[in-house]
Order: sequence, then structure tokens, then C-alpha cells
Amino acid sequence: MSSTPAPGPTDVATPAISSTDVPAEPHRHAHVEVSRLPMWVAVALTVVSGALTAVQSRINGELARRLDDFAVAAVISFGSGLLILLVVVAAWPAGRRGVGRVREALADRRLAWWMLLGGLAGAWFVATQGIAAAVLGVALFTVAIVAGQTLGGVVVDVIGIGPGGRRPLTLPRAAAAILALAAVGWAVSAQVETAVPVLLLLLPFSAGFAVSWQQAMNGRVRVAASSALAATLVNFAVGTTALVVVLAVHATSVGWPDSMPTEPWLYAGGAVGCVFIAMQAGLVRRVGVLVLGVVAGQLSAALALDLLLPTSDHAVGIATVGGTVLALAAVALSGIRRRARHASPEAVRPVR
Repeated sequence: MSSTPAPGPTDVATPAISSTDVPAEPHRHAHVEVSRLPMWVAVALTVVSGALTAVQSRINGELARRLDDFAVAAVISFGSGLLILLVVVAAWPAGRRGVGRVREALADRRLAWWMLLGGLAGAWFVATQGIAAAVLGVALFTVAIVAGQTLGGVVVDVIGIGPGGRRPLTLPRAAAAILALAAVGWAVSAQVETAVPVLLLLLPFSAGFAVSWQQAMNGRVRVAASSALAATLVNFAVGTTALVVVLAVHATSVGWPDSMPTEPWLYAGGAVGCVFIAMQAGLVRRVGVLVLGVVAGQLSAALALDLLLPTSDHAVGIATVGGTVLALAAVALSGIRRRARHASPEAVRPVR
């Protein structure tokens, strides 16, 4: 944390966005296109990113089930994503410049080292996919994720650790958050009466809460790097490192899988993660960390997957369908324009 004076009741001890801080010119232009996106386009893109999250949960959950090993599945997902990003960054000069800007931001203390650790939350998220998604079913897994994500988004936005600074909890945002939680409760109500291990829901719930912090940290790195690609690379490098350590410990006690599945789609989780994490890193400033569009995308895609390509014994009931529709209503409510002014251009105060 910083060594600045202790925060007051409305302050936080983390670096904040200030309306008087103006970024250097080379760092400003890269954010103009995202900032000028119409809000409805930004929200639509967050829905797509949320849908991809549900798709990744299905892929990684099924891979872990086939391997009977969540740690190997998680390393394959994160590690393959890291390899893809390393190739892209090596081939794209703008990506290499973004990585260089991250180093510069760390050196001049515009970026704190702990802001690079968003990948730890991503690693936990992918691990819970392998542990719980195949058991719970992707729809039930996803509603637990989005419950934690919705609450975490409120906390992160109000505290102001995301790249857009503090976002007051206005009436439409508060109502939308409540409506989203009601949607989650409705969607899960019918399933908890079955043989589903309810305590297992705590894993994706905690991962969802952590994802809100991950989005904020990745957004801060993107600001410093002027590159969503560089922020995504940092995310995957940190997450892969953490998962390799977990795998090394896990393998000493349970050993390694006897064989690997041959279906190529089971190894696509990393590529899917590259896409949606880059999208969220780029969009977080425009729409805030409380991204109810992500929630709607996750729920809708999870529902479609369980209806069209079921892999668990848990039937999709009217409660799950109704909860998804209610979540979509929450997205519409969250899109109401705020009267408060938009956040100032991204500039992070030096961390002292």
C-alpha cells in the first residue's frame, strides 16, 4: 500500500484518479476510441465478453472432468493463453511498446507492483471452473459467479480502485445491482433443492468477487500501458505462474493424468480467455467495474449451453430462465445515463 497519510472516511489508501492529473500526450490517444464508444455499444460488447466467460467455463470444466484433475486443466487453459499472447506481442510493435510502458510506469511509480496481480484472481477463477463447473452445471456455476461479481463490482466502483476512479452508487446502479442479485437468487432457487452440493457454490461466488478486483487491476495496467494487449499479457503471466506452483504441489500428492483427451475444442479455453479479458480490460473505464452486461452475457450463454449442450444431470427449469430474463432487465436499467459527469482521463498518481 502507499505511505501517504491515512485516508479519511471518504478516501482510499490506493492511488486514485484525479481530475487535475493529466496524462502525458503519448498515453492519452490510445484511450480515445474506447472513450468515444456509444454506451449501448460498450454494453453490447460487455455482454459478448460475458458470454465468452461462460463458454470458457464449459470448456475448462469439461477438460478437468475428462482429466480428473483441475490443476492440469487450469494450467493448460492459462498457459496456452500466455503462449498465444507472447506470440502476438512479439509480432506486434504496439504490444511491445505497451509492455515497455508498464516497466516505465512501475519505475516512476505511476503503477504499484500489486496492481500487476490481477492474474491471481484469474487463476482462481479458472481453478474453480475445473473444480465446480462440471459438477454444478454451467448455469448454476455461472449464477454463483455473477452473484460474487455483482457485489464485488459495487465495492470496487465505490472504493474507486478501478481506472475510472470512484463511481458513486447512483439510484439506477443500486436498483440494477439489487435486480441482478434477485435474478441470481431466482435462477439458483430451483437447483439448490436438488443434490447439488450447496457449499461448492462458495467457490465460484468467491471467484466472481475476485474477478471484479481483477478487472480493476487489469484496467489500471491498461491505462499505464496504453494497451489492452499488454495488460492481458501481464494478467496471463501472473496467473500462469501461480497455477504452475499449484500444479507442482498438487502433482506430488495425486500424480498426473493417465491420458489426455483428443478433442481440440477442450484446449481452447486459453484462447477464449485472451479475448474476453482483453475486451474487459479495454471497456472497464467506459462502463465501470459493475458490468451488468457481463452478467447478462454470462447467464444467457450459460443457459443456452445447458439447454442445447447439457453435460450435467441438472435440468434447466423455469427459475433459471426467469432469472436470466431478470438479469437482462437489470442490464437495461444499468444503461440509464448518469447525470454525474464522466470520469476524467486516466492518470494515476505516483505511488509513494
